[in-house]
Amino acid sequence: MKKRIGSYPRVRTEGGGRGVVSQAGAVLLVETVRKSGLDQAISTALAPWRRPRAMHDPGKILLDVALAVALGGDCLADVGMLRAEPAVFGPVASDPTVSRLIDTLAAGGNRTLDAIRAARANVREHIWRLAGDAAPDTDGQVTVDLDGVLVLAHSDKQDAAPTWKRTYGRHPLMAFVDHGPGGTGEPVAALLRPGNAGANTAADHITAARQALAQLPKKYRRGRKTLMRTDSAGGTHEFVAWLAQRGRWLSYSVGMVITDAIHSRVLKVPESAWTPAVEADGEIRDGAWVAELTGDVLAGWPKGMRLIVRKERPHPGAQLRLTDADGMRLTCFATNTTGLPIAELELRHRLRARAEDRIRAARATGLRNLPLHDTAQNRIWLEIVQIALDLLAWMPMLTLTGKARLWEPRRLRLRLFTAAGQLVTTGRRWILRLARHWPWTHDITTALDRLAQLPNPG
Repeated sequence: MKKRIGSYPRVRTEGGGRGVVSQAGAVLLVETVRKSGLDQAISTALAPWRRPRAMHDPGKILLDVALAVALGGDCLADVGMLRAEPAVFGPVASDPTVSRLIDTLAAGGNRTLDAIRAARANVREHIWRLAGDAAPDTDGQVTVDLDGVLVLAHSDKQDAAPTWKRTYGRHPLMAFVDHGPGGTGEPVAALLRPGNAGANTAADHITAARQALAQLPKKYRRGRKTLMRTDSAGGTHEFVAWLAQRGRWLSYSVGMVITDAIHSRVLKVPESAWTPAVEADGEIRDGAWVAELTGDVLAGWPKGMRLIVRKERPHPGAQLRLTDADGMRLTCFATNTTGLPIAELELRHRLRARAEDRIRAARATGLRNLPLHDTAQNRIWLEIVQIALDLLAWMPMLTLTGKARLWEPRRLRLRLFTAAGQLVTTGRRWILRLARHWPWTHDITTALDRLAQLPNPG
């Protein structure tokens, strides 16, 4: 019985329901784990850390935490929402067991991290084969974006420090594979750094780039099938030289700071040398032009590097910088790509802004804060966050189409994962019946059908 009072109906509530499953739509992630073979890969990788006579597999524990993070959790204790649904997620370790495992893995240092990353790389190659045309290399090239992320800390945790934005926390450097306009993206590197780490530290960019490239299948390590993009934080002599040394198989597009030399050279570029900038739809951008700089401005930089500058009329009310010229806003980037119009190269670099979407998704998936105290523990947490983001990218890539393919984590949770279900038995089989009235039940069942058609791993 229900009686309407005010704007909402008043419903009598009882706590004795049976066969009800919360987060029923999470079976999409569970099936993605199973079809990808991620559970087997992580379990094999973490087998050396399994204690004798242990009831719980370390790989299963780590994946359970990653699933909890994918569903919106932001600490180890949130694995409890999986523990409450054993029919969907199986046996889930207790909170003390989870904490002990994180401490054990953290004590393993780089050996643990290398094992987890190698497992992820192997599964990623398998997933991209399963995805076919939906994989992020449909144009023959994979794009990797490097960008820094500020993660605030509200207590005195290890390596937390004042940041360049006058906040307090840590400053990880992350890398994401860009799935292009038809998809989202997936993480391929996360380098945990103190809060006061420099934005343009070349050694950190090189380390993160190495980790990112190691996550890609080997076929993308030749013939320039990988494009590395960064903002101006990557525009250092050391990092660009490192990229240029791999020029036979690696392309780069790196933002550059407008120096006095660049500023002076821009003022000497004749009007006839400026080309109208273009948008993603191919339309000419009114009030924006691009040109390539040559001459002494390239002195000291690697051979084959091209310097392309963009000038545009500032938006109303925008404040110009000292390095802007003739009332125009200037930006600049370096690349080693040839054979393409400079307007197309500039558009390609500008699309690096999609990395901000990936960072927003990461913040909504366990990166809002680093919940553990020690740096070694939080390195494991970053790997958990990346596994969660992998699943949130792989599941849509394998199963969703149209606008649903672009849904970010918050929308996936609200529309798909939070769907209600009823667990029933018939013919000695368990069946999860999703709510008929839920508007996105068809999306869930269609996605599960697509997963069922994929071959089982190994």
